[in-house]
Amino acid sequence: MYIDGFVVAVPEKNLAAYRRMSRKAGKLWREHGALDYVEAVGDDVPAGKSTSFAKSVKLKPGEVVVFAYIVYGSRVQRDRINKKVMADPRLGADMAAASMPFDSKRMIFGGFKTFVRI
Repeated sequence: MYIDGFVVAVPEKNLAAYRRMSRKAGKLWREHGALDYVEAVGDDVPAGKSTSFAKSVKLKPGEVVVFAYIVYGSRVQRDRINKKVMADPRLGADMAAASMPFDSKRMIFGGFKTFVRI
């Protein structure tokens, strides 16, 4: 399995718009072959002294942390699926930086090979 993970800071006032965008995106990723698509809003995200989710995205007052991941069968499948999603016209302007309901410059993301799965 292969996982794309990301963490973003979302203004609380934009959570409804973020959820709409995420539902649309999640449907496209699943339709194009992703095995799972999950977005979770912080509920117990303590501030750390040296590091934390909040520090990683430079969380500001009135924002919440969103942790998300997309699961694929392999990195090859991830690359193929992401290419299809990005070319899908239904994604449209929703994914343009100007229309994002969060500051995409503070987004942390990466691809991960499964190391342990029980």
